[in-house]
Amino acid sequence: MPKVAFICVHNSCRSQMAEALGKKFASDVFESYSAGTETKPQINQDAVRIMKKMYGIDMEKEQYPKLLEELPGIDIVITMGCNVQCPALPCRYREDWGLEEPSGKGDEEFIAVAEKIEEHVKDLAARIKNKEIGKECAGEGRVSDL
Repeated sequence: MPKVAFICVHNSCRSQMAEALGKKFASDVFESYSAGTETKPQINQDAVRIMKKMYGIDMEKEQYPKLLEELPGIDIVITMGCNVQCPALPCRYREDWGLEEPSGKGDEEFIAVAEKIEEHVKDLAARIKNKEIGKECAGEGRVSDL
């Protein structure tokens, strides 16, 4: 099963939400991880609250901010849309989801980001199942090789 890493700079909000939603909606297709080049002391508390409210997921139960070095070998890298230099990580396939950072904004922003992540996770799972992705990322391999 391919390993997917959701990456953003601080690994405290969007990437954590993506890891949790990947585990909820796609654990039969890929393993979900998240990390960043820097970390915050804890997961964004607004994200924790919204994920509990929307999905019944307690991200703090099994997740914590991690550095890229803590990840196992990764097949697919998804960057969240850092609007700065996104972290790089060797992989077989890479894409950017271009998500706005909701930190410091209202619940509506967190809900919108969570809904977009859910949609992206389900789409990614379908594309992996159908072997529709994988020819990118410096020619290091293909999803069909996973």
